[in-house]
Amino acid sequence: MESEQVNDFFKKYATLLCERDMIDNELYLKYDVKRGLRDISGKGVLVGLTEISEIVSHLIENGNYVPCEGKLYYRGVNIEDIVKGFWDNKRFGFEEACFLLLFGHLPNKNEDKEFSDLLEENTELPENFVRDTIMNVASKDMMNSLAKSVLTLYAYDDNADDISIENVLRQSVRLIAQFPLLAVYGYKSYAHYHDNKSLVIHPPLKSLSIAENILYMLLQKAF
Repeated sequence: MESEQVNDFFKKYATLLCERDMIDNELYLKYDVKRGLRDISGKGVLVGLTEISEIVSHLIENGNYVPCEGKLYYRGVNIEDIVKGFWDNKRFGFEEACFLLLFGHLPNKNEDKEFSDLLEENTELPENFVRDTIMNVASKDMMNSLAKSVLTLYAYDDNADDISIENVLRQSVRLIAQFPLLAVYGYKSYAHYHDNKSLVIHPPLKSLSIAENILYMLLQKAF
């Protein structure tokens, strides 16, 4: 089929699908089907049981649920308070926030140093991974690029299917450490292959925090 015929085919059958597969809005009410993160009253939808995070999506006024702008809590701590602490003390907080999410409390100085060192040790990607996985068929979609990279990293993990707490924690720490590289290199590849921009890949510097390294690798500025 010619390209014009192909396009006409998809247009024709897309219209047919819309005609035949439209769902009556009243059925969502009848079967109590949620179409987002809030139900029809504006109350947040419960999707699981966890003590790791909490989203406050409504207030109760005169016995009625009233939607609000929302608040996010990590391990019972308001994220606004966490960010304010980082801002007031002029320190980078990504590592501390990760520690809080993983272990349930904000780290002291020794714990923060130990955890930051551990992330630094797990930053390196497998040999030729950037070339073979990220740059080979660079994706236009960053989430797709990240998903592809994570799925490929499975093949490099000798204990990929071990679901013990210790091993899952090891995998989590490694992914936390590697995600900045996957994101920046994925963007760099996209910019080069799809926007014809120059391609310069910088490895992270051990002297920098994760936030600093993202900027360093992305902006190619020398610190």
